[in-house]
Amino acid sequence: MSKQKTKFCCQECGYESPKWMGKCPGCQSWNTMVEEIETVVRTQGMTSAIPKTKGKPTPINQIESSPEPRVVTSNKELNRVLGGGIVPGSLILVGGDPGIGKSTLLLQTSFELTKVGLKVLYISGEESVKQTKLRADRLDAASPLLFVLAETNLELIEEAIQEMNPDFLVIDSIQTVFHPTVTSAPGTVSQVRECTGHFMRIAKGKGIATVLVGHVTKEGAIAGPRMLEHMVDCVLYFEGERHHSYRVLRAVKNRFGSTNEIGIFEMQEVGLVEVSNPSELFLQERPLGVAGSTVVASMEGTRPVLVEIQALVSQTNFPSPRRMATGVDHNRLSLIIAVLEKRMGMFLQNQDAYLNVAGGVKLDEPAVDLAIAISIASSFRDQPTQPYDVVFGEIGLTGEVRGVSRIDQRVKEAEKLGFRRVIMPEKSLKGWSPPKGMEIIGVNTVAEALKAALG
Repeated sequence: MSKQKTKFCCQECGYESPKWMGKCPGCQSWNTMVEEIETVVRTQGMTSAIPKTKGKPTPINQIESSPEPRVVTSNKELNRVLGGGIVPGSLILVGGDPGIGKSTLLLQTSFELTKVGLKVLYISGEESVKQTKLRADRLDAASPLLFVLAETNLELIEEAIQEMNPDFLVIDSIQTVFHPTVTSAPGTVSQVRECTGHFMRIAKGKGIATVLVGHVTKEGAIAGPRMLEHMVDCVLYFEGERHHSYRVLRAVKNRFGSTNEIGIFEMQEVGLVEVSNPSELFLQERPLGVAGSTVVASMEGTRPVLVEIQALVSQTNFPSPRRMATGVDHNRLSLIIAVLEKRMGMFLQNQDAYLNVAGGVKLDEPAVDLAIAISIASSFRDQPTQPYDVVFGEIGLTGEVRGVSRIDQRVKEAEKLGFRRVIMPEKSLKGWSPPKGMEIIGVNTVAEALKAALG
């Protein structure tokens, strides 16, 4: 009998090594190398569902192009993130923190698909059938076309798919499914890679839209090798603070749509409810006439969102001042503070600076720079900003305010919510006429923006 060969595999990135190492050379993570037995997986039987046809190379200009048929659900926010609906035969990976609402969202989506006559199979590897039924009763999502199976064996799951032939498949979660011929434990890199490959062949061969739920690491990334995100068609992240009722569904990768779209939901007793006007929701508790509060018009995909940015600058008690940011990049906050010190003469070296985006939203657009600068200056000078001002613009290292895109949509959203004045880059005013009743102030430098906002 031949001796079994072993290898050490990183559980974060999938890096393989013949010996154990404390630090992974691939992702620089510590204590993630786990010993696994090398096995040769035979997959001939698993590909029998795919018709074996010999293809011929075809010139690309002779290939007929047609739009992908989509299944449009009644959830408009989900349709927006997916690019217009669910594409049959697509493989979707959904990740998020524990308890954020991934299973709730997918169970509600499965029920919505049964309303249009689709057959749905929900595979639960973490809950029993009765526990899934309790959640369905709470969400009022019971339907004779929604089938539930509590199973983690990949071969038994494949038999159920062959017998039922569903139109929509949910695997909750991919880390619990195991292949019997792979000797490593469920959730390891080898198991996750092999099981995802099987579900990819099932989705493409039978035309079944498949959703895989993935666990996330403590850093917030989807657990398992990065190859998972390359294998699937769409990667969705379900974000949100546990103490807030708002949830954000963000597309990180999408072969059938844009990767800049977000969907906003609110967690209620009846489940996740889509938010049609997020700007009004984020600004409903905004204090008026308070120093350090500024409203910014940010673009999330094709949707303008008005969000409040709050800053607090106070005397430090430490040798080096603290810089804390929630909702924006910490390095961006340090950069803007350096610009205010160098170009505006503000002495912030002995001041702690705290920045927060109200509502638990994450903003990564450069157009929020000007609002951050005005919020910090307002708190530092203890001068309140005008309550009906909207600010946006990108700041350069020399103190200039750079132009941004989609000006008309940002200003229309501000006008719809009752704002009267907009402070924006002057370079963005070319080729565009502002709406009547809105005061538009174009600025070229941070000094001009602070003079317009704070006087």
